[in-house]
Amino acid sequence: MKITAITDAETRRTTARTILEQLRDWFEVDESREQYIEESGEQIFFAAFDGDRPVGFITLKETGKDTAELAVMGVLKEYHRHGIGRQLFDALKKAAQENGYSFMQVKTVKMGVYDDYDITNRFYLSLGFREFEVFPLLWDEANPCQIYVMYIGQ
Repeated sequence: MKITAITDAETRRTTARTILEQLRDWFEVDESREQYIEESGEQIFFAAFDGDRPVGFITLKETGKDTAELAVMGVLKEYHRHGIGRQLFDALKKAAQENGYSFMQVKTVKMGVYDDYDITNRFYLSLGFREFEVFPLLWDEANPCQIYVMYIGQ
């Protein structure tokens, strides 16, 4: 598996679309999915390739002078549990550190609400993220927002 930084905005959006369109179980709201795709063009962006085929990606968005957010991440289902997400995250974390950020955050649905998101929560915890706060109504009542944070140095 090859992890590559993508710098061209249109290539970022095309790669994000290729992956997210195949992950509608997690990215089912069309408006939100389109927003992730559009915003990914302007964010730090890494993609995982199996040969020439993109199989995953991850983006970083600045949220403050010292903080950044793992804004969106997706790995094709058939490539889950192969270490690709961790490789993507490691590349993103290094880029965040090189860009001078001290903290990284990620938002997901609170643990215990949906089995699929519980897998995602456990993944973020395994990377070293820690629970910060739950915002029950940030998205909507059915999807309480869990924010995880991580100190990454500086």
